[in-house]
Amino acid sequence: MFEKMFSSKILKFLLGGGLAAALNLALIYLIIEELGFNTPFLRNIANVISIEISLIFGFFIYRTWVWTGGVWNIREVFLRQLPLYHVSAGVAVIIRILFIFPILDWLRVNYAINTVIGALLSASINYLISDRFVFKTPAQKTHNKSQTDNSPDTYYPEALAPALSVNSEFRKNESNTIDVPDSKSVKTLSIVIPAYNEEGCIVQTVQTISQILEQEKIDYEILVVNDNSKDKTEELLQQINSQNNKLRYVNNYYPNGFGFAVRCGLENFTGDAVAVVMADSSDAPEDIVSYYHKLQEGYDCVFGSRFIKGGKVIDYPSHKLIVNRLANLFIQILFGLKFNDTTNAFKIYRQEVIEGISPLVSHHFNLTVEIPLKAIVRGYSYTTIPITWRNRTTGVSKLKLKEMGSRYLFIVLYIWLEKHLSRGDYHLSKKRLLINQRFKSNG
Repeated sequence: MFEKMFSSKILKFLLGGGLAAALNLALIYLIIEELGFNTPFLRNIANVISIEISLIFGFFIYRTWVWTGGVWNIREVFLRQLPLYHVSAGVAVIIRILFIFPILDWLRVNYAINTVIGALLSASINYLISDRFVFKTPAQKTHNKSQTDNSPDTYYPEALAPALSVNSEFRKNESNTIDVPDSKSVKTLSIVIPAYNEEGCIVQTVQTISQILEQEKIDYEILVVNDNSKDKTEELLQQINSQNNKLRYVNNYYPNGFGFAVRCGLENFTGDAVAVVMADSSDAPEDIVSYYHKLQEGYDCVFGSRFIKGGKVIDYPSHKLIVNRLANLFIQILFGLKFNDTTNAFKIYRQEVIEGISPLVSHHFNLTVEIPLKAIVRGYSYTTIPITWRNRTTGVSKLKLKEMGSRYLFIVLYIWLEKHLSRGDYHLSKKRLLINQRFKSNG
């Protein structure tokens, strides 16, 4: 129900914005062509007038159609909300011009796609600011705060508070509309680690994870997928395997690539649940333990977030942080999610989830988005906990932002189309219905 309401509210917001944009274009044409504002100076005046009128028009559409109710008086509407809405729209435009367009251009995204994404992200920022600050009366803010004091706020990571990061409301134990099933015991936990030329860190990563899981008395297997490394990675894996029978490795039988390596691992793990962990020790092993215990409560998936209270990122490159926050904001708005760290690979899933979201289609790092979004869209339950991420200290990151931009966009839109056009053909509820029907027909 909440998701439908949220989606409807966003749709009204986009339609209202479209009407305001159409009015803006019509006014520019009328003022310049019909009223004779033909000189450069007068054309600037025409732009200012048309933008201002369309902003006011859009404000009252939102005030009466999207954010209904509230207090209608001069002080509230004209002295607080309308000025704040001008600030909200201005901030969205500035971010679009100074950050979104340059980043997408740097990623070599097609100009037409750049324009569409820029407009959507700008509208998303405007929506979030308007929803949280503009159209809520002080009384509503106080009331809402009293209801959500137990919910964690968006957390600015250590040493990165000044960086651009967009706040979003967040509920710690968020799950989808499917009721969380009774607790199902996870007896063996599998850890899948894709590794390409990781001779400098793979031994430490595997040994640290193994030690912590042994201490916690968690039955486990560590499956490293050697992505056809050209250094000593495979040799080191052979040595570790001779010392620890809970470690095994396979050579990636797909073409090289992060997505292919993870898919190879997901086709070969043997545990009741699987966590995807990076080879560079960027993911905290202690968080694997937290994932495991949270999964025992009955959730199908547990997602970590580095950007909520209790989460941390250490030495995150600033340009990647900005791209990360914008990409996750785009996904949040598009799917109506509260979860704000979809792009991080470090998550845990029950075996039946991996089966239920197959076949996977991503070849590269966009797999990190495909897996959780498919799980959410197809109805598997999930919850979120704070996690810690630390930038690698050895080796070279394999993620190339310029190469991944269009691939991330493709997979996000692909799953969005499944959500809205497939009529639930892949949803867990329909799958269970088919199983029940077959069970009844077989007597």
